[in-house]
Amino acid sequence: MLYDTLVAEFRRNDSLDDVRSTALDRVRWLVDLLERRRTEPRWDASAALRGPEGEFQRIQAIRAATRSEIDSRLAACPEEEARAAALCLMLASRFDDTGLRRYDSEIKTVISRVRGWAPDEVAVMLFRVTEFDMGFWSAGSLGMALDAAEQLGADGCRTVAPWLRHAHAKLMSGDAPAHLRGPLVKRLRALLARVDEAHIPEGLIPAHAPWAAPLRDRANASPTPELTDFVRHLAGLSGPRPSLRWRRTCRELADGASARGLVADVLRALAEGDPLCSRGSGAHAGWLGGDHHHHYVVHQNDGDLARGVVWAAALTGGPAAVRHLRALALRTGGPGTGVIEDLKLAGAAINALAETGDPAALEALWQLRSRIKHRALRKQLDTALVTAAGKQGITAGQLIERSVPDHGLAPDGSLERELGGHRVRVAIEEPATVRLTFTRPDGGTSRTAPVAVKDGFPDELQELKVLAKEVRGTLSAERARVEALMSAGREWPYDEWCRYYRDHPVTGTLVRGLIWEFQNAGDGDGEWRAVAPTTEPPGEPERVRLWHPVRASRDEIRAWREHLVTERLRQPFKQAFREIYLLTPAEEETGVYSNRFAAHIVHYRQLYALFKERGWQANFLGRYDGGYDGEARAEFGDGEWRACFHHEPAADDDGGYAPEHAATDQVRFERRDGRRWREVPLAEVPPLVFSEAMRDVDLFVGVTSIAADPDWTDRGEDRYAGYWRTATFGALTESAEIRREALERILPRLKIADRCSLDGRFLTVRGDLRTYKIHLGSANILMEPDDSYLCIVPARRSGDGKVFLPFEDDRLSLILSKAFLLAADTKITDRTIIHQIKRGG
Repeated sequence: MLYDTLVAEFRRNDSLDDVRSTALDRVRWLVDLLERRRTEPRWDASAALRGPEGEFQRIQAIRAATRSEIDSRLAACPEEEARAAALCLMLASRFDDTGLRRYDSEIKTVISRVRGWAPDEVAVMLFRVTEFDMGFWSAGSLGMALDAAEQLGADGCRTVAPWLRHAHAKLMSGDAPAHLRGPLVKRLRALLARVDEAHIPEGLIPAHAPWAAPLRDRANASPTPELTDFVRHLAGLSGPRPSLRWRRTCRELADGASARGLVADVLRALAEGDPLCSRGSGAHAGWLGGDHHHHYVVHQNDGDLARGVVWAAALTGGPAAVRHLRALALRTGGPGTGVIEDLKLAGAAINALAETGDPAALEALWQLRSRIKHRALRKQLDTALVTAAGKQGITAGQLIERSVPDHGLAPDGSLERELGGHRVRVAIEEPATVRLTFTRPDGGTSRTAPVAVKDGFPDELQELKVLAKEVRGTLSAERARVEALMSAGREWPYDEWCRYYRDHPVTGTLVRGLIWEFQNAGDGDGEWRAVAPTTEPPGEPERVRLWHPVRASRDEIRAWREHLVTERLRQPFKQAFREIYLLTPAEEETGVYSNRFAAHIVHYRQLYALFKERGWQANFLGRYDGGYDGEARAEFGDGEWRACFHHEPAADDDGGYAPEHAATDQVRFERRDGRRWREVPLAEVPPLVFSEAMRDVDLFVGVTSIAADPDWTDRGEDRYAGYWRTATFGALTESAEIRREALERILPRLKIADRCSLDGRFLTVRGDLRTYKIHLGSANILMEPDDSYLCIVPARRSGDGKVFLPFEDDRLSLILSKAFLLAADTKITDRTIIHQIKRGG
């Protein structure tokens, strides 16, 4: 019988045996009802097919009658009997093979009615609950036991303290989900604080984690109520950013416990100490199962304490904490660190950096921004930068430009070290190039380290290599940031611009190659005057802004482009030769959207990769709910405007999980309205924003369109053949028009100039075997006289690099490469190309 089984099972020869047996005796009727429920028939679908009609209804009626009887008896029983019923239900749950799930609703109903629990009864419940691993279901049942414990007075809490401590330790080592564990831990600690305010609950400080060693040592060697209060406070931080009250209390408790040095030591261990291994310490989180082996810094159950330490160090550590906060954010949120990522801990380090108020934190945040790629963390980095800016009374844009690291470089962008008679130089030699150069005692130079340097100064050499890598990262990030200013229309006071742009060792190598406009003090007309790259402005400049061709006249644009080619000035990004996109009559007609780049067929994965490269956010198309409507978004104009480029899987694409091809659609614009975005008519979009956004979309289509695929016609496919023929040799886009204008200036300077001419959409090249027409948009080739197609697949590196180009353009380089090849067609050795040329010649 169930009664005898329960009595025998729960006789533990301890002080609670009488409490258990008394409870079972008092509600013998409940034990009998539970036994009846266990023996009632159950629904069996296979047996029902052979049984009488209505069997399911009969079984349901029997079970419903028993449940109704249990519920009615529980609702009517007096309080003392109700307490016994709660204990009985908890003890009986074990035999269901379902943990404490089966009677949860009944237990919750009874406990909610009872007032005035005896300590021994609460102890039985806590003991019973903690017999299970603290997972999802048992953690929920612990909450019901705590409902009863919280009704006890101080003396009652002291009586059940051993079971409370055991429950806390079990909970901290279990795999209950955070949303259940957090509130339960808080309740347990509050109960334990009633018993002994100076006691640190078992499991609050992880027993074996290397990062917590300073805390453990201090708690064991010098336990004080002040230290306990401080540790409890740290572990009470559950959100990503603490309240002002939490911060104020944290400083007070840290000083009261003399713990400023302690949290600095723990932060250092988090950033640099040995990680935990899943083989010896268990998985980082309860949901990580299997045999997968990994390392991690902090177990998820100890995350609140670790984040509390991070914030305490930032609030009390000053400048000394910055380096370790940066290292921790990179360790737990950056790529290739050897430990599993911990986004909450990395986010805490990032947000705490913004609160230090130290200038070095700005440089640390900027460095993290260039190295951390996770989308959620990048959002937190942006928020942290805005927070830090507000503390200093400047805008986020000003903060970013003031936090660009100089890496200790001289104003010319170089740094030199003497290593054993060799001079080692790290230098930015071009806007996109950072080189490490070695000069021997005899004056000879090399880009590879001499043996004397490798063997004699390995640590110093490695340090310089790391420096060169960091400078490359900063240079790349600055190039993207400065180019993004083309849509911002920002202005700077001249002195500020000189300090943070022209004279900066890294940023200066970029901006000195650009065209800037200056407004002089005292000029009554307020006119802006553009100045050539590397040239000092005349007069007394007061304001500075970046020159954009959308604000210039045609004659001015033409003059600047001629100047760059004549002086052989290569800009860090396309500025003078930048494409201009103005609102068209068709776009004025459609009002809120542009179809300028709609209805193109593109290689989808290539398009998606280009979105990420250019900083656009997009959902991934695929055969799943919501995967048929693509929208790529990017911010312009200092984050005040957003462009939305719509696309979808190509109509007849029958590929796998993700489409092979996509079809492009509308471009729309939105304006920031508080925390939301509001769609606006195209006519309201500033010309700078509109032009820069449409330039990106033109790039997406031009690079990924199947019209630019020279192999398309060799696939033997009829799909999109009509689009390919129309687009591959069709009208030129703005980017192709810029290509044509650049060629007008470049061709006369080439040795093949007498064999080349520009004819509408084509660069015509006269060879000895045939005459060829290279399309300036797709770079595909037609051969006269019958316009037959010539397929030339470019090598990985196109062009010989000997032709000066005033800006980077892979398609322009490819066109010139093909022109040089075809101008000397009698020297072509590739049999595939020769066969195509002679087939119709």
